[in-house]
Amino acid sequence: MKNLARSLRSALIFLPILLVTSLNAQAAKDAGQGHDYRTFHSNDTTDYGKIGDSYTADLVMYLAGNQFMVMEDLIGDFQKKHPDIKTVYVETIPPGQILKQQLLKQGQINGTNTAMNPDLYASVNLGHLKKLKGKGMMDQYIIYTHNKLELMVAEGNPKHIKGPEDLGRDDLVQSHPNPLTEGIFKFYGAEMLKDLGLYEKVTGNAMCKSCWAVPGKTWFTSRHHRETPHRIETGEADVGIVWATEVVHAKKEGRKIDGVAIPAPYNKQDKVGYAIGALKTGRNPANARTFLDYLASDAAQNIYANHGFIKATPDELKLKAIP
Repeated sequence: MKNLARSLRSALIFLPILLVTSLNAQAAKDAGQGHDYRTFHSNDTTDYGKIGDSYTADLVMYLAGNQFMVMEDLIGDFQKKHPDIKTVYVETIPPGQILKQQLLKQGQINGTNTAMNPDLYASVNLGHLKKLKGKGMMDQYIIYTHNKLELMVAEGNPKHIKGPEDLGRDDLVQSHPNPLTEGIFKFYGAEMLKDLGLYEKVTGNAMCKSCWAVPGKTWFTSRHHRETPHRIETGEADVGIVWATEVVHAKKEGRKIDGVAIPAPYNKQDKVGYAIGALKTGRNPANARTFLDYLASDAAQNIYANHGFIKATPDELKLKAIP
């Protein structure tokens, strides 16, 4: 009987340890990716990971992932102004992944099919929208905000990283967006490294994701806006190319990271424009147009600015034909 009681006490002591270990392992594996699929309701509630809502929501948007931190404020304000749009489904994942794996062919997330006809699609590269125009899927767009590149480092910058030239150092482990689906690297980060003469050294000319581009030195993420801060906080990486807004967001959350500014023109601030357009096949064209009009409002522009984005100009916010 005493042995049984002792065993039960040991089990009760060990159970919380097992639970915490399991949760930590899951957090490391997921790094918050479940929050990249959200359904916002007009009653101020939010569902996570309900992929089937991409077929039924009153407004469906697939957006470049690095806007994830804006969505709660943005959609909340939008639905207060338009309470008749009761459900808004938003994906915030790499735009190249959306284009190739969800718009141009049937995609799945966690084993569930995703709708191939969202009402709106946004990317950090106008070329993605041009591809949709070429396939007769989209005609018009606006540029609604801007961003710039920054280096994310551990709190206090223990490696004393001064700028992008330091990415050529041999003592740094790096975590960068992959060149296959993440526009931040495919169109901007890679160009910066080439401008600095560091591309081959940093990337080993690798073209992959969730992989060591340079073994033990450069990791290519699947979703950098989730993975890079996590890897830096856990000591798996020293530095990563991110958007400046992601540093702002992480610091607001109290995460143990800092940012190192990248000077122009290397930060690509003059080139990074977020383009959005309505798909012709979308189920809710009127709601899509309502949201595009909302993006051009002072309220929406101020929300983006509050999260570290750069406001679009009045001319950029006018709907125009995709070139």
